[in-house]
Amino acid sequence: MSVFTPVSPEEAAAFLAHYTLGELESLEGIAQGVENTNYFLDTTTGHYVLTLFEKIPRGDLPFYVNLMHHLAERDVRCPAPMALDEGGYLAELNGKPACIVARLPGAPRMHPTPADCHRAGEILATIHEEALDYDDGLANWRGKDWRESFARRLSPLLSAAENALIESENRYQGLHDDTVMPRGVIHGDFFRDNVLWDDEGEGGVIDFYFACDDALLYDVAIAVNDWCTDPLHTLDPERTAAFLAGYDRLRPLTDLERELWPVMLRRAALRTWLGRLGYAHFPQASEITIPKDHEGSRKLLEHHIATARPLEAGLG
Repeated sequence: MSVFTPVSPEEAAAFLAHYTLGELESLEGIAQGVENTNYFLDTTTGHYVLTLFEKIPRGDLPFYVNLMHHLAERDVRCPAPMALDEGGYLAELNGKPACIVARLPGAPRMHPTPADCHRAGEILATIHEEALDYDDGLANWRGKDWRESFARRLSPLLSAAENALIESENRYQGLHDDTVMPRGVIHGDFFRDNVLWDDEGEGGVIDFYFACDDALLYDVAIAVNDWCTDPLHTLDPERTAAFLAGYDRLRPLTDLERELWPVMLRRAALRTWLGRLGYAHFPQASEITIPKDHEGSRKLLEHHIATARPLEAGLG
């Protein structure tokens, strides 16, 4: 989340006229994130988030907003999209596609305990299970072709050592076929700052705009690489075991998934590293944004290359 396209209170109030959400009370830009423009939007009826989509193709947007509606209808704690008076969830504001969703209460836990990680694993498994009957699909645009083409784009800006590591890892990933693994809709960005914990300790998930169809285990690896890292950019064993145990309790991992766990850890670290290198080297002009560190993702990838191993049957 960030602010790339400014929205004035007057413009927000005019946009609200297309909804039955009451009158505008306050509008505040959100700094976190690097993809879309987001504002906290408070009205006389409640608390919402206004999102303007900066880069996502318009044809893909229904997949995301309808997925959030699908999950919210199944009691997954996520931002339910608000319907326009004329129907649908998507409109246009300041030349950008836009929507309003319910604002979830709570705040992220940036230093999660093993208990937090266990619960987060359960939440991710619930999303995977509840999305099984979602009747839309979207290919992962940050899949193999993107990893390889974006690496070429970055190449002139990186060191010889960075390029060698990326090239080697892309070759390694090309040797593994994940189409034989359980697949479905993944969140794609299940990081600590995308889970908000309320006063009762319930976690709600935000930012579904990396969701797509892919190997479910890949989503678990993306999450573990964020929730379970330590200051040295390695995985904390206790938190990793807790996250996997929480996930496995609701969606038991297959033998093949356990075998390919090292591959998915490395793939997830590579994707995050490439993405953050992109944000650093090709920044998008914004009024408010907070970039994320990319060196940690490189160190984590190197750690996985040296140490990652298949999962044992018992997850603790």
